[in-house]
Amino acid sequence: MREEPITLDEAEPVIKSLSFLIFKAQDAHYDIATTIMTMKSHIQALEQRASTATVQSTVFGQLAAEALPKNLHCITIKLMVYWLKKKSIQELADEQRTSPRLVDNNLYHFCIFSDNLLAVSVVVNSTISNAEHPKQLVFHIVTNGVNYGAMQAWFLSNDFKGSMIEVQNIENFGWLNASYCPVVRQLVEANSWAHCFEGSQDVNIDPKFRNPKYLSLLNHLRFYIPEIYPQLEKVVFLEDDVVVQKDLIHLFSVDLHGNVNGAVETCLEAFHRYYKYLNFSNPIISSKFDPQTCGWAFGMNVFDLIAWRKANVTAKYHYWQEQNTDRTLWKLGTLPLGLLAFYGLTEPLDRRWHVLGLGYNLNIDNRLIESAAVIHFNGNMKPWLKLGIGRYRPLWERYVNQTHPYLQGCVTS
Repeated sequence: MREEPITLDEAEPVIKSLSFLIFKAQDAHYDIATTIMTMKSHIQALEQRASTATVQSTVFGQLAAEALPKNLHCITIKLMVYWLKKKSIQELADEQRTSPRLVDNNLYHFCIFSDNLLAVSVVVNSTISNAEHPKQLVFHIVTNGVNYGAMQAWFLSNDFKGSMIEVQNIENFGWLNASYCPVVRQLVEANSWAHCFEGSQDVNIDPKFRNPKYLSLLNHLRFYIPEIYPQLEKVVFLEDDVVVQKDLIHLFSVDLHGNVNGAVETCLEAFHRYYKYLNFSNPIISSKFDPQTCGWAFGMNVFDLIAWRKANVTAKYHYWQEQNTDRTLWKLGTLPLGLLAFYGLTEPLDRRWHVLGLGYNLNIDNRLIESAAVIHFNGNMKPWLKLGIGRYRPLWERYVNQTHPYLQGCVTS
């Protein structure tokens, strides 16, 4: 089962046990062939049980990773009540929508698309805490209708050192419809949901690819950034499971050499190349891409939106979505789509800008973590879950506003 030789110490009791079994079989006048067949059937049964247990463990781990802890749900509910009762907060939100800072290209713009309030607050807090001039930062947050009021209430009622924070509701994006966006058409199809939620016993499909996040439009908004922010020229995209440890203002001055996307490459590990993400047995893939091309990471990316519009990256994204209606070109997720849409348009960044793996790798070098501008908890072991890796969790928790009365009340209860 473990696919490696056993030691002599491990072998000795096995040999003794087998010898005793053979002796017992002879003494009972069983023939050796019958004994071997019986042993084989026992071994096969044990292997089947072990395989089933492994699959169940993976599935249960994935379910735990997808679940929203009760205390986070509690905070969202309390903030939503506050938002609905406090008309002054709603009026302040209306005023901020017309602020000239939201479209000022002399400022530094960050975008985050998420429905996880606490995670987003950590991203914002950590970015501001490590910025030399926080008043020059503008955060553009997009969430869903369920969490919109709570997000607004949180960011309008807390101090963020003069930074500008905009919260938008994805349900107000009228242009994000089935006639324009292939992904919207695909998500409303019944078989998309069936693919994610039914047939979960298929052991040939990694349970992580059944994660409902892949059916979230928020997950695909990264491909529409120029349309969401038509007046902006450059933005840094941050996922909600990152923590910022350095001043990211310097990222805006990195020369992308005419490319659209600045990202950290991940092919230091051999399996992070294109052939691991895409189906090169299909000629539409093999004829256009090099399977050995180095992969890169979403999570912290700097986008030149002028170059994006010129290269029409969103149209490339639409093209590949249309080609993959039967889901045979790649597995679920946005990274394979990104590898296709930004092919030949990605500038490699210094590895220290973005260190990954804190959501699954227990053995990341401390020196690498300390030198990183952004650390990424990609993987199932998110720091806000009980599954989180204890060694890394303090790096995230230090940016949680533990003094907020709603947070204290929800954690206590």
